[in-house]
Amino acid sequence: MPADTPLSDRLDDDDYPAYTMGRAAEMLGTTPGFLRAIGEARLITPLRSEGGHRRYSRYQLRIAARARELVDRGTPIEAACRIVILEDQLEEAQRINAEYRRAAQDASGTADRGPS
Repeated sequence: MPADTPLSDRLDDDDYPAYTMGRAAEMLGTTPGFLRAIGEARLITPLRSEGGHRRYSRYQLRIAARARELVDRGTPIEAACRIVILEDQLEEAQRINAEYRRAAQDASGTADRGPS
């Protein structure tokens, strides 16, 4: 998103890196070390500020919160990260399949009507 985009639009963007590591950890009820660990496990890759500080988006915080739920239930962090990645991939595949089904239904509906 361009820097000249109004602040209100950027804050509504799920992918805008609005949260510092400290604030993100506070919101999740965890430690910065947990955020570093899920970063090392490549679950999320925070963007960096000009000063090199990690910045997290709301989408990344939702992903981190899901990983924390699993870890809190006793799942090792690496396994929790893998589970969350697979859940995210499954959700995306289901969304794409639904789009294909709608497109196929639209196409078959147009074919059934014949030429206009």
